[in-house]
Amino acid sequence: MKFTYFLPSRILFGSGMLEELGKMKLPGKKALIVISAGTSMKKLGYLDRVVNLLRQNGAESVVFDKIQPNPVKTHVMEGAAIAKQNKCDFVVGLGGGSSIDSAKSIAVMAKNPGDYWDYVGGGSGKAQPVTNGALPVVAITTTAGTGTEADPWTVITKEETNEKIGFGNEDTFPALSIVDPDLMMSVPPTLTAYQGFDAFFHAAEGYIASCATPVSDLFALKSIELIARWLPTAVKDGSNKEARTNMALANTFSGIVESTSSCTSEHSLEHAMSANHPELAHGAGLIMVSTAYFEFFLGKIPAELFENMAEAMGEDIESMPPDKRPEAFITALKKMISACNLDELKMSDFGIKKEECSNLARNARETMGGLFEFDRYKLSLEETVTIFERAYR
Repeated sequence: MKFTYFLPSRILFGSGMLEELGKMKLPGKKALIVISAGTSMKKLGYLDRVVNLLRQNGAESVVFDKIQPNPVKTHVMEGAAIAKQNKCDFVVGLGGGSSIDSAKSIAVMAKNPGDYWDYVGGGSGKAQPVTNGALPVVAITTTAGTGTEADPWTVITKEETNEKIGFGNEDTFPALSIVDPDLMMSVPPTLTAYQGFDAFFHAAEGYIASCATPVSDLFALKSIELIARWLPTAVKDGSNKEARTNMALANTFSGIVESTSSCTSEHSLEHAMSANHPELAHGAGLIMVSTAYFEFFLGKIPAELFENMAEAMGEDIESMPPDKRPEAFITALKKMISACNLDELKMSDFGIKKEECSNLARNARETMGGLFEFDRYKLSLEETVTIFERAYR
């Protein structure tokens, strides 16, 4: 039994924790604050609060507000140029996973020459070493979705080639992460569901991955349990603080899973979908392929993995015949999708055509092929196409 555990991020969790930004030792004196191109951070007053807290703590700030739900390389390069021009010495990612991921990538390019894709591995990336490290990152999450506040990973799309690829190293762990459930109360129901399922699949994939460890298993099963219990409540009643707090905790746990294990090829499949259809929310794409994906692995990986996840989701597997117990995870997954009112979610509603399945499978394997290496059963190209076709509606 061997594993390593390295999580250098200081995580402040709990209601009201945003106020600590005005008191904590900051990693610099001038921040580039990275937010989405949407209006919520400004409308809800979160941006003003962060600017004021930084000022109270002796730090100036500059705002970069162009990030898209599926963030792109162009904005990484633009944000990095602004950080350099303004002599910013740290980066604040404020918002959901797209803003925090972009902040990490901008932090890399603010200290390193060339193009961001010079450092990305996979696809047309050159996988060059990041010799100059990255600016320190402060992650302030306003969603319970990606867990990016507790891991080094960032996912960016190269628009010209429709390559959506994950990247990260020990320099892209946030120096400080603030997880304040009070900032998550206004997320609309559908987005709450999409984000919650993203966290769920980080945990589930991390649990079945070939590189899973005793540490990642602990966090994965607890995250799965919390999400199954609390996500439907958070979707039905966004003002339920207990549900929001437990979802925030599950999300951070799923990020720790990503720091100690890995996603599997399910994420590669979704990245191909949203790289080619940027209007598709990442969590929505994961839901669309999830049932077909996990059903495909039934009988191909150890049954107890499915059984343990089913139990964590509240299924009474002891009353089932042993050969039916692994299927209880699929049943529980379908129940949770239904409880979040997402039964009718389908690829065709987002402009994906069935004849795209082959190209999507190739894109998944060529751009994010590394995640296929963490599957306990090695998928062929034909089997990858089959999963897409079974998932298609």
